[in-house]
Order: sequence, then structure tokens, then C-alpha cells
Amino acid sequence: MESSMEKRIERIKKQLHSQSYKLTPQREATVRVLLEHEEDHLSAEDVYLLVKEKYPEIGLATVYRTLELLTELKIVDKINFGDGVARYDLRKEGAAHFHHHLVCMECGAVDEVQEDLLGEVEKIIEKDWNFKIKDHRLTFHGVCHRCHGKEAKEKYKNLAFE
Repeated sequence: MESSMEKRIERIKKQLHSQSYKLTPQREATVRVLLEHEEDHLSAEDVYLLVKEKYPEIGLATVYRTLELLTELKIVDKINFGDGVARYDLRKEGAAHFHHHLVCMECGAVDEVQEDLLGEVEKIIEKDWNFKIKDHRLTFHGVCHRCHGKEAKEKYKNLAFE
């Protein structure tokens, strides 16, 4: 039986073909790395190092070109969390919008919010600004539940010794 990853690769291959591109072995290796690390928000360098493990002869420029092509075809979203590093995120299939992110300013963790929380905001912007929205991205910067929990524990520990 075909795995969900193989089915997804087959659909991406069809998307490329519909735009007159081929899913070359290098492109397929890049897509596989993105699928295997879907939650990781990899930089181009991260993707390159992981692809290189499977295809030692691949060049960084090939990986960059592949990521740019996948971004152009809306298979991948290029995101920047304000640290100056572009990261690549596979677009969820069938998603009308890009998902939202919560970026922790303490540990750098990135959590995803799949729900689209901006439906009403979009309606207001389209109506009041006569602006046709094609997509939106929302990134919240703050302290994640993991670090927030640590802060509370530290505070409590310190209080116990006062």
C-alpha cells in the first residue's frame, strides 16, 4: 500500500507537471526532506545538509533553486520570524490560508496554529480598504508555555527561600 508521503509526492509531481516542471531526483529529495521535517521550519541550509546526506553530490544552489520554485508554485511557504533567516514550510494541502505561528522569544520554539482566526478581519479589510486579500500570515512573538512554565517554577523556587 502506498504511504501518505508517497501520495503527497505524487500530487506535488502532478503540480510541477501542470506548470511544465519535472520532479527531478534532486527536487524529490528536497520535497522528501521537507515532508520528513514538516514541523521543523527548516532554513535552506538545514534542508541542504539533510538532502546532502542522501545525495552527497547535490549543490547548495540546486537546493536554493528548488526551494524558490516550490515557493513560486505555492507548494512551500517562505517565512521569516524576524531572525533574518528564511525558513520553509510545506503548505498544508487544501488549506485556503497559510497557518499562523507562535514564536518564543526565550527558546526560539515555533508552534503552529492551524485554525484560521482572521476571517472577520479579512472581511473588514476587504470592505473598508477595498483590498482583495489573496492570503495572510500572522506571527505572534512572546514566551511559549514551556518557558512560561519554567519562569513560574523559578519564581516559586526563589520565593521558598525568602
